[in-house]
Amino acid sequence: MSLLRDRPATRIVASDGAFRTRMLGIAAGVDDLIALGRGDPDFHTPAHIVEAAKAALDANHHHYTGPTGIQPLREAIAVDLAARYGLDYAADEVIVTAGAQEGIMLTMLGLCSPGDEVLITSPRFTSYDSAVELCGGTPVPVPTFEDDDFALDVAEIERRITPNTRMFVLVSPNNPTGAVTPPAAIRAIADLAIRHDLLVIADEIYGQLIYEPNEHLSIATLPGMRERTVTLNGFSKSYAMTGWRVGYLAAPRELVEMLTEPRHTLSINTSTISQYAALAALTGPQEPFEAMLAAYAERRAWLMPALTEAGFTYGHPGGAFYIYTNVASTGLAAPDFCERLLRDTGVMVFPGTMFGDESTDYIRISYLQPLPLIREAVGRITAFAAARGARTGS
Repeated sequence: MSLLRDRPATRIVASDGAFRTRMLGIAAGVDDLIALGRGDPDFHTPAHIVEAAKAALDANHHHYTGPTGIQPLREAIAVDLAARYGLDYAADEVIVTAGAQEGIMLTMLGLCSPGDEVLITSPRFTSYDSAVELCGGTPVPVPTFEDDDFALDVAEIERRITPNTRMFVLVSPNNPTGAVTPPAAIRAIADLAIRHDLLVIADEIYGQLIYEPNEHLSIATLPGMRERTVTLNGFSKSYAMTGWRVGYLAAPRELVEMLTEPRHTLSINTSTISQYAALAALTGPQEPFEAMLAAYAERRAWLMPALTEAGFTYGHPGGAFYIYTNVASTGLAAPDFCERLLRDTGVMVFPGTMFGDESTDYIRISYLQPLPLIREAVGRITAFAAARGARTGS
C-alpha cells in the first residue's frame, strides 16, 4: 500500500479533505441534525421519471448504448435547449455524460493542454480545479464580491488574461454563491472572449433555477460564441436526480466527434436506465419541477430577511438554492464557525474555504430542507451568533 501511496503520477495534486471528513464525522453523532450543507435536493425524483426507469428495465433496456447516448434523449436535449435557452444544437452535437461532473472532465481532456491557464468564476465548484490540474493546466480564480452580489466583473476577468490563457469557465447561476451574472455582463464576457480568442465553458447546471426578476442568458446564443463555447448541463438539480448521474455537454459537431472516443474510454456510456429516466424528465409533465422551484422560492423568500434580521449579510442569490452568507460579525473564521455551530447546535453548513474562497468570512447555506426545519435551523444559528456576540462584547 505504501508503494502505491508514495508513487502517484505527477498529475495527481494532493488535496485536503480532512475538514469535510471531520464535519461528516461530527454530524454522524448528532441526533437532531439539520443539514444545510450539501447541494442534494431534499425532494424525491418525480414519480413519472422513476416509472420510466422501471419500464426501461421491463423492456430490457439494460445493455450498452453508444458513447454519446441514446438518440431520443439527445434529440430531446436539443429541443429543450432551444425552447428553454434559445440554444441552437442538433442531436449529434450533444454527448450524454455520467453527470455534469463527467462532462467537466471530458471537456478539459479535450481542450486543456499542459501549461494552459483556465480562468474560473470564484468562489467555485472546485472539481474544475481538479480537472484542469489533471490535464496539466493551471486554474486561475476570478474573484467575485458580496458588494456586487457575487456577479462577475469583466474587468476582473481581463486583468487575469495572459498569453497562456486558454479558456474561461462561466458558471451562472453559481455554486456556492447563487449569483446570476446579468445579461449585460454576459454580453461583455462574450466580447472579451472573442477579442482575446478564448474558449468558454458555460456551466448552466442551475439554469432552470432562476428567481424573478433575475434573467439567465446562455452565452452560446450570442454572435460569434457558438463556435467557441461548450455548454454543460444536467438533470441532478432541476429534477432531483443526483444519484441517477445524467448530465450532458453541447458543442459544435466537430468537437463532439473528437470527444466521442475519450468519452467511451471514461465510462463507455451513461447508465442506460438513467438515460430513459432523463428522457421522461424532459418529455413528461413539468409540474413536479415547477412545484420544487416554487418551494425553493418560498424558502429563499423567508430565509433572506431572517438572515438579515439575525445580523448577517450576503450576496443576493438570483438562482440555484444557496445563500453565501458573511459570518465575520461573529468573530469566527468560517471553518471554525461551521464546526462550532455543528457541535453546539446540530446545524451543518459548509465554509466558503471548501469552495476555493481565500476569504474566511463566508459560509454556504443550502435551503434544501422543508421550511419548518429551515426556521428551526435559523433560530439555532441566531442564538449561536448572539452568544458569540455576548462573549466578545460586541
